[in-house]
Amino acid sequence: MLKILALISIIALSAFAAGDATFEATKRDLNISAIIMFFVFILGTLGITYWAAKKTKSASDFYTAGGGITGFQNGLAIAGDYMSAAAFLGVSGLIYMKGYDGVIYAVSFLVGWPVILFFMAEKLRNLGKFTFADIAAYRLGQKEIRTLAAFGSISVVILYLIAQMVGAGKLIQVLFGMDYEYAVIMVGALMIVYVTFGGMLATTWVQIIKACLLLTGVSFMAVMVLYHFNFSFESLAAKAVENHKSGEAILSPGGFITDPISAISLGMALMLGTAGLPHVLMRFFTVGNAKEARKSVVYATGFVAYFWVIITIVGFGAIAFLNSADGAQYFVDGKLFGGSNMASVHLSHMLGGNAFLGFISAVAFATILAVVSGLTLAGASAISHDIYANVINPNASDEKVVKISKITVIIIGIIGVVLGIAFESQNIAYMVGLAFGIAASANFPILFLSIYWSGLTTRGAFIGGFMGLLSAVALVILGPNVWVEILKNEKAIFPYAHPALFSVTIAFVSIWFFSKLDNSPRAKREKELFRGQNVRANTGIGAAGAVSH
Repeated sequence: MLKILALISIIALSAFAAGDATFEATKRDLNISAIIMFFVFILGTLGITYWAAKKTKSASDFYTAGGGITGFQNGLAIAGDYMSAAAFLGVSGLIYMKGYDGVIYAVSFLVGWPVILFFMAEKLRNLGKFTFADIAAYRLGQKEIRTLAAFGSISVVILYLIAQMVGAGKLIQVLFGMDYEYAVIMVGALMIVYVTFGGMLATTWVQIIKACLLLTGVSFMAVMVLYHFNFSFESLAAKAVENHKSGEAILSPGGFITDPISAISLGMALMLGTAGLPHVLMRFFTVGNAKEARKSVVYATGFVAYFWVIITIVGFGAIAFLNSADGAQYFVDGKLFGGSNMASVHLSHMLGGNAFLGFISAVAFATILAVVSGLTLAGASAISHDIYANVINPNASDEKVVKISKITVIIIGIIGVVLGIAFESQNIAYMVGLAFGIAASANFPILFLSIYWSGLTTRGAFIGGFMGLLSAVALVILGPNVWVEILKNEKAIFPYAHPALFSVTIAFVSIWFFSKLDNSPRAKREKELFRGQNVRANTGIGAAGAVSH
């Protein structure tokens, strides 16, 4: 079955590529060398999926690769998960458009890692089994908390997935000259194949390989950019200022984030949202113990920090090179072909020709496939493990749970394709910023307080978490980017693009308030159970077994 689906995917991709030999004004000639490298990677990842499918026998294998991943491997995989299309294509595109404000994204994405390292990683591994809901529901009501956690996870996954789909669609549109809609459909089909058959093991190894390739490729780009400016970032910045239409304004804040509230809100979303991303948190359960989980974060932090440094160089390099006379070939009707998300891809062609373009395109696609696989797996586990296995049918067999998960993968894939087409014009770094905002509002407060606050009750967590999730989603919809740009209304009801400052505050205050008001016998039992949970969180005693409640 896997071989048949793989063959169908490859034939479909070939047909799309071959069928667009004559292009409209917004398309370009096929780049044969780039396409060859692209196909090599597709075949390689399908091979990994086939290998992983033979080793994936149980729910533990499907969700957490059997807990057999080392700290170093998991650190690379986490970095691979985090270095998404938004990171590579989106942030470099934001820097290309707005300069300094794009760098704010890079810095904010990074500062979330110390929160995970010092406050979360070890306790997550000691308390959890498959998902972060295992921790949130450790001493609280299973039905309420798992249901809420699942909805929070699904909301984050879908928003994050939209960003990856947009990045993939634009990338393949540039590379193959394929219609954007067909490109997104193809990505959705490949994603479903990878996750349905390979599970976490395939996802992990695709993430590890693509992390190595991405770091190598982007490092080469950064070195080549600096080489043209005698390895002087000052000279690079001066050239970028000269070539950008906004001039020196790109070195100052205000190009994209126009007021202090938006800046604080965005920073809060990206910092706290990191510790609430279900597909990142899920990775801590793939290692054998808390020590390896802690090592995972140390390695991941190093890789991610290095990546953001070189992405900043790539972004300013894109301004300096693409906005020069030689870069005119990458523009159609005065606009960058494929939009700002494709700035780093076009830069790779200027620096290394067709061969390097092929490499970067294949790596970018690998980045997207790895991340959407992790996202889809996290979303599927929220439905199958948190809702079905722990709320609807607690006696379900492993086989039944995995079957439900695979059905959910297909549904999430279809939703991702539809929304990816609808949000075609959005910058993918911005879309991920929204996902982080929901993670920071709905997931992080419950997770953090369940670990550190003995006064947390089911009532407080459920009402407060729901209010955080609802306010985050509502304010995103009522904000300028959805209410005005997507829904085409004249004026946004909520004036700020990033609502985290408001929604995170609502979540924390509501959880505290309703927990304090809860004096029921159930609440007293939950508070008493904190001592035992705290012992296990800090010592790992009992972590080798199933999660107890």
